[in-house]
Amino acid sequence: NSRHRPIGLGVMGLQNALFIKDVSFTSEEAVEFNDEFMEAICYYAYEASSDLAKERGTYSTFRGSKWDRGILPQDTIQMLEEERGEKVEVPKSSKMDWSIVRKKIAKHGMRNSNVIAIAPTATISNIMGSSPCIEPTYKNMFVKSNLSGDFMVLNRFLVNDLKKEGLWNKEMSDQLKYFDGELGPIEGIPQHIKEKYLTAFDVSFEFLLSAAARRQKWIDQAQSVNLFLGTPDLKSLSHMYRAAWRKGLKTTYYLRTLGASNIEKATVDLKKAKPLADSPTDEPSPKKEYSDAEKKACSIQAMLNGEECEACQ
Repeated sequence: NSRHRPIGLGVMGLQNALFIKDVSFTSEEAVEFNDEFMEAICYYAYEASSDLAKERGTYSTFRGSKWDRGILPQDTIQMLEEERGEKVEVPKSSKMDWSIVRKKIAKHGMRNSNVIAIAPTATISNIMGSSPCIEPTYKNMFVKSNLSGDFMVLNRFLVNDLKKEGLWNKEMSDQLKYFDGELGPIEGIPQHIKEKYLTAFDVSFEFLLSAAARRQKWIDQAQSVNLFLGTPDLKSLSHMYRAAWRKGLKTTYYLRTLGASNIEKATVDLKKAKPLADSPTDEPSPKKEYSDAEKKACSIQAMLNGEECEACQ
């Protein structure tokens, strides 16, 4: 609105960036990367809002705001610690010179009351061929639908790495189909590749929360942090949400479980599995017809198959 002028710049493609960097989601290097890229994005976003304030004026309710009082998002960690009376489990270090941004805001103010907010980006990332927002890969293999039918699609980064190792052949393709894209049960794949291509339910929530906490300290609003537990139980849920609180997260988003994340489980006979869809001998399979209940289901699988899910926009 014109009074507060809030916006919400987000992020997508984190998992793809980690693939390119050859870094596993379950590593301290990945956690550090979350800290670094989010600091850079927020630094330049806040600076740009201040530059706009110089050109067009601040938002009307700027006076008295945290921005006006010289309080940036990373400063609120100390405020939270003082309120709680205990430490927040997130490093306060930075790599950029924030004095430049602080001076600009003190002199010119801010054009926007809020600037950064990480949304799910489930649909638009699928359109752009990117990985959703800040989430790990849900599956290394999925079905892509178009007017010609359904096509099996494998993680292109995984295929390239298997080719580099000399492991990409029809037998490997069939095994990936048989195990639904999961690398764990497949013999012969190096351990570092298995760790790099862990899927969402194999990524420990500790790493998801640690990465989220590193991003959160720079973000002035919040982020949609989906959490994944294959078979949730009260003990695991208690540990997970207490850890989120200790790390100072403002919010989480959906709790995904295996039962709620799949409309159906399709199995493939390893001996009868067909070649990948990029083989010149492949023919697209007939387009699947979904029931009304399936079309309305809130499902990651439906999203990956190009179905609509209004709750996940």
